[in-house]
Amino acid sequence: MKLDILFLTASSAVAALGGNLNQLQQPLTTTTNPSTIPSLGFGTWGIHKSNISETISAALQAGFRHIDCATIYGNQKEVGKGIKDGLNKAGLKRGDIWITSKLWNDHHAPELVPEALEQTLEDLGVEYLDLWLMHWPVASTEEGTKLDYLDAWNAMSNLLSHSPSKLRHIGLSNFSPAQLRSILAHSSTKPAVHQFEIHPYLPQSAWVKYHHSLNIAVTAYSPFANTNPVYGPPRKDDPPFLLRNREMREIARERGCTAAQVALKWGMERGTAVIPKAGTIEHIKENLEAVECRLESGDLERVNEISERWLKRFNNPSKGYGVRLFEGLEDS
Repeated sequence: MKLDILFLTASSAVAALGGNLNQLQQPLTTTTNPSTIPSLGFGTWGIHKSNISETISAALQAGFRHIDCATIYGNQKEVGKGIKDGLNKAGLKRGDIWITSKLWNDHHAPELVPEALEQTLEDLGVEYLDLWLMHWPVASTEEGTKLDYLDAWNAMSNLLSHSPSKLRHIGLSNFSPAQLRSILAHSSTKPAVHQFEIHPYLPQSAWVKYHHSLNIAVTAYSPFANTNPVYGPPRKDDPPFLLRNREMREIARERGCTAAQVALKWGMERGTAVIPKAGTIEHIKENLEAVECRLESGDLERVNEISERWLKRFNNPSKGYGVRLFEGLEDS
């Protein structure tokens, strides 16, 4: 069922989606504490702070219950204002939504980790985070940039143990298999969630299944692949914009959905959370309605096969950092 009115109370949002808002709250069991992380989230990477408060408020009023943030995005204060306004207008409480943020590279030193958490909470205007991720396995120091994450992870783990009122779960982002195994080998705290780039041009199926075997939830960022403007215009030999991909558009036509909805539903059907961003009310509505897109088993396989022709990782700052990232993964 289509949304007729975007700005809704929480109860009428459920009615507008035919009672299916709970589909946005599919449980992803984490090892730290079994919890419910909404499988359809709202990303904030690359949204300018000049209009993100209004956008976040609209997203919460429309029915989103999962907001993904990060210190480096430079817009957390504005995101916090949008959360406050959206909760108030939707008649929600803080506990009704899931908020994720991320530790940036310049605060990997153990003594700086608590400071980073406090600043994030202050910027967002909340008392706790549902999830705090280490953004990269990279530390930026006066001496330069290097792969360095174990001490920072132990400091995050310590906060999780000693400040449960401020932090509910911790996890990783952009780690390689060897780096994840290192965390597991050197810490008694298993990551609750790992967030990394996943879309039909980079499905990373084996990597996703490995996390599921460890009971680590997965969040897929950039679910629209190169449609994200932060990646710039296509380069020679790049695949076409995902939402213009012929196969994606054909599946969308057959199922009465949009290509964006097919991409999101494909991600959710694989057992991952997806965090698209949207800059307009129309796109907020379109993304939210992805839960109503009905894909058949054959459709999922058709999407999986897209990467056989086009395999592309769009976010790889290895050269900029001067370190090897994503070693052992597709298109590293």
